[in-house]
Amino acid sequence: MSHATARPGFPAPARATASVAARATDLSKVYGQGETRVVALDSVSVEFGKARFTAIMGPSGSGKSTLMHCMAGLDGISSGSARIGEVELASLSEKQLTRLRRDKIGFIFQAFNLLPTLTALENITLPMDIAGRRPDREWVDTVIETVGLSGRLSHRPAQLSGGQQQRVAVARALAARPEIIFADEPTGNLDSRSGAEVLGFLRESVRAMDQTVVMVTHDPVAAGYADRVVFLADGRIVEELHEPTADTVLDRMRMFDSKGRTS
Repeated sequence: MSHATARPGFPAPARATASVAARATDLSKVYGQGETRVVALDSVSVEFGKARFTAIMGPSGSGKSTLMHCMAGLDGISSGSARIGEVELASLSEKQLTRLRRDKIGFIFQAFNLLPTLTALENITLPMDIAGRRPDREWVDTVIETVGLSGRLSHRPAQLSGGQQQRVAVARALAARPEIIFADEPTGNLDSRSGAEVLGFLRESVRAMDQTVVMVTHDPVAAGYADRVVFLADGRIVEELHEPTADTVLDRMRMFDSKGRTS
């Protein structure tokens, strides 16, 4: 295997691993000191494969959102390693980290985070506009068609339903062709029908576009759309489930309840 070449503005990467989009190695995150010390993540090691849909689950306080934030470069780590591709996040300056988040990572949050004065299309292309990059119109059109927004591009957020607004957020995350998309409870503010539509779009982006998606969720139905579910408790990975369904996820969660691992 040949060594990858460094991109301008980033440190030289280590030996490339083609099938891994992101990885954590012995990653720990600690808040506070002394009596107020809280270990949010305790030596977590996990890989997120390219063109795969991974759900992260666990009870409140398990560390699932902290893991996502550390892997996405939104929060620093206390020890260990967090990488996007072969780029070590801890080695980046703030400017480099901002550039990496802009160029390599897509974000979808529970709150849609759309600018109310912009149209749907303007919201979709906004990150690229800010970066001074010309959108690939053919790709953007493919994304828009995939998420079913062709007839809503001139509408502003107030003219769209919640499900449509989240579709805009999904399209915005996909439009720049990021290496990985992190989604934090993306259906939390949606009704079941709209939530199913958005999850279907994420599933389709993995299948048809080779996108990599990592989603934090508490919902077994949402996790059932994933290729794999990683369960956290007390800052540690305690279980993995491959090719999940809503029923198998729910059964696994009940098993944790019976063992006292979840509240």
